[in-house]
Formats: sequence, C-alpha cells, structure tokens
Amino acid sequence: MTLVEIIIYISAGLLMLFAGAEGLIRGSSSLALRVGITPLVVGLIVVAFGTSSPELVVSLKAAIEGNGDISLGNVIGSNIANIALVLGVAAFIRPLKVNAVVIRREIPLMIFISLIFVIFLINREISRIEGIIFFIGIIVYSIVSVFLARKEKNKDIEDEYIEGVAKKPLKIWQAIPFIIIGLALLVYGANLFLEASVEIAKRIGMSQAVIGLTIVAIGTSLPELVTSSVASIKKETDIAIGNVVGSNVFNILLILGVTAIIIPISAAEITMTDIIVMMVTAVIILPMTWTKFTLNRLEGAFLLTGYIIYIFYLLP
Repeated sequence: MTLVEIIIYISAGLLMLFAGAEGLIRGSSSLALRVGITPLVVGLIVVAFGTSSPELVVSLKAAIEGNGDISLGNVIGSNIANIALVLGVAAFIRPLKVNAVVIRREIPLMIFISLIFVIFLINREISRIEGIIFFIGIIVYSIVSVFLARKEKNKDIEDEYIEGVAKKPLKIWQAIPFIIIGLALLVYGANLFLEASVEIAKRIGMSQAVIGLTIVAIGTSLPELVTSSVASIKKETDIAIGNVVGSNVFNILLILGVTAIIIPISAAEITMTDIIVMMVTAVIILPMTWTKFTLNRLEGAFLLTGYIIYIFYLLP
C-alpha cells in the first residue's frame, strides 16, 4: 500500500464513518418517532448510540481481527482526547459554562465508571462477564437518564438532546434505507480506516496500542471536536461538557460492553501510563469545572498542552 493509498483509505474511511453515523441517526431517530417514542427518549438513547457507532464498529472489527490493543486503545485514547483535546480546544475558543447537574452527577459517575474499567483491566483483559456488566450498566444508565430527565423537567438538558433528533422525521419506508445504508457505510468505512491504520503501524514501527491511542482515537473523536468547537464559537457552551462526559460513559459501557461480549479483548500493549492519563483527565475535570461552574481559557490551554505532551510521549 502506497502513502497516497494510505491517505485515501484513512480519509475515505473517516468520511464513511461519519456519513454512516449520520444516516443511522437520521433513520433510527425517524423510525423511533414514527412508532411513537418521544423525542426526549430518542435524543437520550437513539442519538447517543448513533454518535458512538463509529467507535463501536471500529473497536468491534479490531477485536474480531485480533487487534485488541487497537480496540482498547481506541476507547482509552478517545476518552483522553474528548477531555484534553476536545474540551481544551472548545474552552480555549471561549470559556465553557457547566450545568450544575453535570458537575454533581455526571462527572462523578464518569470517574466511577472509569475506575471500574481500570479495575477490570488489571489482568490485561476485558472478559465476556465484564462485558456483560458494562452492557447492563449502559442499559441502566440510559433508563435512569430518561427517568431523571422527565422528573427534573430541565429545559436546557431536554433541548440539548432533542437538538439531535430530526426536525422533520422521515417516513418509515424512507428511514429503513437510511439505517441500512448507514450501517453499510460504518462497516466499510471501519474496514478502510483500520486497514490503513495497521499499515501505518507496520511501516513506522508503532504498536497497535499506540495506533489505537492516537490515529484511531483522534479520528473517531473528530465529530465531538468539530461539534464542541462550533458550539463554542456560537456561544452554545453550556452543553459541550455534558456531551463529552456522556460520550466517555458510552465509550466504556457500550463499546467495550458489546465488543467484549462478542469477543474478549486482550490488552498486552496498553501501558500503565495510558491508564493513569485516562484517569487523571477524568478526575481533573471535576475541580476545574467546580470553580465558578466554568472551564476557562487558561484551563483549556492547560488541557490542550497536556494532550500534546502525551501524544509526543507516545510517538516512537
């Protein structure tokens, strides 16, 4: 595979992943609305699942092909990138306001789930039993999220999730092709993206874990980066942190849960440094956001600088 082919594969793969996710979200949310599910429930569950679909397909395919380190590296790297890169850039553009619910409930929950993940990873493997525990966790998390959103009647949170739902839902006969084509693009895009990523690893001597922690993680985190940056520019800063925290929870519970149930994931090349960095980024965001319920530019610059240093540390 030539350098030009590698670039084409990665670019085309990412484009297909994002287009596939968009098609899946549009089709599945429209179908759900047509059968009578409320927009809030669709936003909380269907859209959240759809936005996690690129990471899910990439991690699942990597694990099935025996590249478990890419699969785990994708989740660990994405969780690091979501906070240090995505929030770092967004806060540097404009200070981010933080909803009190996110600080008191969502961030501590993300830290707790990250800690459980680290405990499970002590033996360098995520087993089927652990995958089932994660999968049960995402079901409980989704049900509780819907229940609390209805109970609290928080207009900002409700609007945040409904924004992801199609304003004019497709008819059922239109929604089904969107879902099928979206899934097809996800699978084919993941194949191209992974093939090129593994080829890069072979050429420059990078381990599978490093490929997962860098190229794959950043690639699958691009939607969050673009969305949060645009939201920051448009002064819609109050939802950015909530989206990132929710994405990190889904990455562990949904992606690792489903993947490990299908095939246990081994992680021979994931280092303690990578795990520590993931936990530090998860924990450090709590005191940062607690101060005046805002993530300021200086804190954003600190996160971004830390991420750049970490990436340079990983490179051979």
